[in-house]
Amino acid sequence: MNRFEDRVAVITGAAGGIGRATARRLAAEGARVVAADLDEEAGRAVAEEVGGTFVRVDVTDEKEVEALFAAARETYGSVDVAFNNAGISPPDDDSILTTGLDAWRRVQEVNLTSVYLCCKHALPYMREQGRGSIVNTASFVATMGAATSQISYTASKGGVLALSRELGVQFAREGIRVNALSPGPVNTPLLRELFAKDPERAARRLVHVPLGRFAEAEEIAAAVAFLAGDDASFITASNFLVDGGISGAYVTPL
Repeated sequence: MNRFEDRVAVITGAAGGIGRATARRLAAEGARVVAADLDEEAGRAVAEEVGGTFVRVDVTDEKEVEALFAAARETYGSVDVAFNNAGISPPDDDSILTTGLDAWRRVQEVNLTSVYLCCKHALPYMREQGRGSIVNTASFVATMGAATSQISYTASKGGVLALSRELGVQFAREGIRVNALSPGPVNTPLLRELFAKDPERAARRLVHVPLGRFAEAEEIAAAVAFLAGDDASFITASNFLVDGGISGAYVTPL
């Protein structure tokens, strides 16, 4: 399929598991990809692999985010898709009883403020064009409670849901769709590193997934491709859960 032929997709966090898989998926469907990340080596590698352009960006810096979308427009002529995917989940973000204010603020800046900035600077190009699709990475934890808390991460993803819903409503009649994508646990280097340090926590979480496994990054990329493309033309201001059934489960299969 060439659902994204002649369309330009800006992907933040492009060097990571979900971002990299999405860059590959959208490029395979015809998109011209702008891969954005702090990690220059890995980000450039992704851009080269998919025949796109790399932009180094600190997603918490407004000037750099503004320059990112300007570069996409100058290089390829439009900004059709913004997959705002950059995020962190550091070990010092834990229970509210132990998480310090510095950790709280750092996670909020990367996970939520960056989405605000990316939307703010993608929207003017989309409004000018009269079309566009924004997909913001949230998480299933934004809709569920967990005793294994990562308090700032959870709160930041709840903010992404609310922000996406608001923008999806505000710009709906201008041809711009904004949706939140809420993955369940994904088999990425970030998650593997987190759970390798605490196998008990990994096992405790896995038992709640009805499908009995974590998602693969390619499965999340497929969901992004759907939301970003014309097949989802009547979907906006939504929370699109791709969680293996976690949010619908009470008792899971043996």
